[in-house]
Amino acid sequence: MRKTTTGASGQTIGLDLGDRWSQICMLDEEGRILDETRVATRPAALRAWFGKQPQSRVALEVGTHSPWVSRLLEVCGHEVLTANARKLRFIFDNDSKSDRADARLLARVARLDPQLLSPIHHRSEQAQADRSVLRSRDELVRCRASLIGHVRGMVKSTGMRLPSSSTPGFVKRVSSEIPASLQPALHPILKAIEALTEQIRALERRVLELENKYPATGALQQVSGVGSITSLNYVLTIEDPHRFRRSRALGSYIGLRPRRDQSGARDPQLHITKAGDPLLRRHLVQSAQYILGPFGPDSDLRRKGLEIAARGGKASKKRAVVAVARQLAVLLHHLWVTGEVYEPLHNTMRRGAVQTVEAAHS
Repeated sequence: MRKTTTGASGQTIGLDLGDRWSQICMLDEEGRILDETRVATRPAALRAWFGKQPQSRVALEVGTHSPWVSRLLEVCGHEVLTANARKLRFIFDNDSKSDRADARLLARVARLDPQLLSPIHHRSEQAQADRSVLRSRDELVRCRASLIGHVRGMVKSTGMRLPSSSTPGFVKRVSSEIPASLQPALHPILKAIEALTEQIRALERRVLELENKYPATGALQQVSGVGSITSLNYVLTIEDPHRFRRSRALGSYIGLRPRRDQSGARDPQLHITKAGDPLLRRHLVQSAQYILGPFGPDSDLRRKGLEIAARGGKASKKRAVVAVARQLAVLLHHLWVTGEVYEPLHNTMRRGAVQTVEAAHS
């Protein structure tokens, strides 16, 4: 049997993480099961068990617990691989699925070829904590939007309509317009909206403080439409830009690359993979919408997007937004790595210069 390169001990461990208990399967260098057990999914319990093991390759599934568990196991001296569930359907869609079966399959795949796991990169503990500010703000914004929709819907059901207003000024604008019959029901909702707005403002002040902690955000904000929240989210999600050899890889990493199902002469146009972080993808799409909107300044990104939208066809405007968001992800990585000054019409001017030179020589 061909031997494979695993941990220093030659052992490979599959770890199926559960909320309370985690299943472990340990293989030797020949693929024989050395041990199968379960351990409480708690730092002390995992540290005690893995701290006694020789240096091994450990494969675990991505999930709620995988960030802190992977960091803990690395401190214990193990090589940790966090499996991308999207790439391992045969494990996670197994018709005989169990914690023990998952741990065994993780261990066997990691022993044969770790790249089959398509291992993902977990951000550092500090970056995870700072990014939680953005995630909490996003949740509060969603809650506020839902409550505002509830108020408008309730009033509309009485035959009346509330006036349009900005989201932060909603309560002040509509309070006097609420029908008397709905005041007892909607007054607590309006108070909740006010409280959410204050909390959102507090988190946004925290975002501005974090900008000083991550100076790379300044380089990204050179692009019109990229503000504090998008730039900070980009920096905290990517964390280390040098782990990507090419800026073009960012479109795929964030899930903005179209899926492909090519076979023979068949190569249909499919939707994007949505494989990356959904919050960052949404922020980039919002930036792209601004770039293509009525207030977006002239730039290569805008021109390219408008060109795609002008082609017409089904959902051409949506495709244009996604294409600009993908190109924006690539551009931001390039600005971050190189530290260059952003020139909105760089490509246009370069093409113009080339055409001028060609005309002079013709």
